Amino acid sequence: MAATLSRFIVSDPAICHGAPTFRGTRILVADVLEQVASGMAWESIIEEWRGAVSRESLAEAVQLARVSLLQHADELVVERLAA
Repeated sequence: MAATLSRFIVSDPAICHGAPTFRGTRILVADVLEQVASGMAWESIIEEWRGAVSRESLAEAVQLARVSLLQHADELVVERLAA
């Protein structure tokens, strides 16, 4: 069963094995966030995905990544110290 994670992001076991994708696409949110992390301009990302990823959906993905980082920062620090 598909889950709506946000306005633009969904997770459906029948699409990309349930990995978060942008609604109505098979574009993985993780792939787009990797492009952001590499320093790629948002306009270039939107162009590369032929408009299937909008500026609003891109901003939402970045915001959700921020929230996730803040929620799990303590776990990441503990894992790093244990390594």
